[in-house]
Amino acid sequence: MLVYTVRRVLGTIPILILASVLTFVLIDVSGDPLTQLRMQQPPPDPSVIELQEERLYLDRSMPERYWLWVTGIGGHGDIGLLQGEFGPSTQSNSYDIGAQLAERLGVTLRLVGAAMLLALGLAILAGVVSAMRQYSKIDYTLTFIGFLALSMPVFWFGGIMQHAGVSFNDLVGEQVFATIGDGLYQAQGEDLWGRITNALAYMTLPTIVLMLTSFASWSRYQRTAMLEVLNSDYVRLAKAKGLPNRVVVRRHALRTALIPLTTVVAVGIAGVIDGTVLTEQVFQWRGLGEFFVNAIETNDSYALMAWLLLSGVTVILANLVADLLYGVLDPRIRYE
Repeated sequence: MLVYTVRRVLGTIPILILASVLTFVLIDVSGDPLTQLRMQQPPPDPSVIELQEERLYLDRSMPERYWLWVTGIGGHGDIGLLQGEFGPSTQSNSYDIGAQLAERLGVTLRLVGAAMLLALGLAILAGVVSAMRQYSKIDYTLTFIGFLALSMPVFWFGGIMQHAGVSFNDLVGEQVFATIGDGLYQAQGEDLWGRITNALAYMTLPTIVLMLTSFASWSRYQRTAMLEVLNSDYVRLAKAKGLPNRVVVRRHALRTALIPLTTVVAVGIAGVIDGTVLTEQVFQWRGLGEFFVNAIETNDSYALMAWLLLSGVTVILANLVADLLYGVLDPRIRYE
């Protein structure tokens, strides 16, 4: 397992290099970071534009800028991924892209972690129940809920949940669900129970919104995989030997049916990231989604490259974890 893990980690290095090249080239050719400055009225002094071009390394060629972005060699000390610097920001001289990413990453991880765990747990449960009771009322009900969730846009459903939260608060006469903000600053100075209730108030609605689409698609995959396994020969043999149904499902069928779901979840990480951007905008969380939107609005090329590279690394790591989980779920797989 150790040798396989090291080999897979080393295998991701060329993928990361290719991802960094594509990220840099696509952002570099997408537009001029100084467009807003150049279009100001009255026009700024040419010396101001030259200073900004030098600060952002726009006075150098594309290959040289990529080399600076990765290594930082030949820069001003504010650029170089290998040195922990993501580059200068167009937003201000004091805007530290790395510090902003680190601060907002924790906010986003709270939302994504809770949503994915909830979506995965409910998807497995719904998929197993639907497969065990195929064509029953509960199967049709769960299928309807799944297709309904898949058809609802995240931003639209987020607005509906906000309205429902406000209406519920008005009904009970107190704020049970918070509809704006992430609640980090409101929790400062409170005791442990106060922090827990504060976190639940701010996390409940956006977590439901973010997890819904993932739950809908994952539960459908789990149902299909479970049906295929339940009709396999080795499961029929286990039932013929007189094993209790719960043992057959838990030890034989479910374990094998989780293998395709593991792949789907790993691939679906990119969709979760997209949904996070929309969800954070609707509920005004100061996470990576807001960071991404601000970078687009200000045409902050180095911030955009940092966000895209972080997203790419997340997807690659998710697929690496999925590869390692195959050996745990399927005893026939051996890593040599």
